[in-house]
Amino acid sequence: MKLVSIITVNFNHSHVTDEFLDAFYATNDYPNIEIIVVDNGSKVNPVPAWIIKYPDVQFIRSEVNLGFAGGNNLGVAQAKGDLLFFVNNDTEFTIGLVQTLVDAIAKHPQTGMISPKIRYFQEPDTLQYAGYTDMNYFTARNECIGQFEKDQGQFDHLSGFTGFGHGAAMMITREAINKAGLMAENYFLYYEELDWGARIKRAGFDIRLEMSALIYHKESVSVGQKSALKEFFMNRNRILFIRRNANLFQRLVFYFHFLFLVTPRNIISYLKDGQYKFIPILFKAIWWNLTNGVDSKDLGYRLS
Repeated sequence: MKLVSIITVNFNHSHVTDEFLDAFYATNDYPNIEIIVVDNGSKVNPVPAWIIKYPDVQFIRSEVNLGFAGGNNLGVAQAKGDLLFFVNNDTEFTIGLVQTLVDAIAKHPQTGMISPKIRYFQEPDTLQYAGYTDMNYFTARNECIGQFEKDQGQFDHLSGFTGFGHGAAMMITREAINKAGLMAENYFLYYEELDWGARIKRAGFDIRLEMSALIYHKESVSVGQKSALKEFFMNRNRILFIRRNANLFQRLVFYFHFLFLVTPRNIISYLKDGQYKFIPILFKAIWWNLTNGVDSKDLGYRLS
């Protein structure tokens, strides 16, 4: 039986991680697991209390916030599993989840990454994820299938190949990580799991969806408010993703599309909504890509 390393990252919400661990122990029925929790620079260090409360869990403490990719990469460095299951700490497992994903990989050994069906925790009959479409490298757009729809089994037939796994819950084989490398840490927020999926596919592996496996995600169904941080990284990383993963022709078409369609459209939207402060942030995101290489460690934004 393969060892599964379950890796999750905490940042300033230790009570959410407590709920995750308590629910995990109540639902997990896969015997060969290890759990690794990375505290990603929380202002108050929760690890000493966790060590007492959860003696079977491995805890890693980073004194600084390394972002989604950096935090998970710390977990990979300590993990011993043949399969690594990356899950957000605001998810809740269902019975049979791990075993179903392990069985799907065993049945399809070319799999490098696999994600389960994801529903919203607060609205448990509503889908968040039933697969992704492939990326359009000319526009850097793809779609999350089924999101916000009531789950009536209408997408269950989609088990099989999918465009990308979902960052909230993705199981990845050790072999795929060894060949494709770790997640790129210079994204910090957004697009890092898409970049990882693209590299895993280029390394010769498949990305699959298993709709008979289910996880609940406590992310709100409502769309979150815009923030300067989100606007910067969404725009910066959309460009960065194309720079890292598209061919020359695709990149040229995308640059034209972004500069002459996306940028004016965003500016008009900011003006209509009275969000004038986002205009220089958009140009800062573009400028970062003009002045930094694709592996630059300079995030380009002052993080507090």
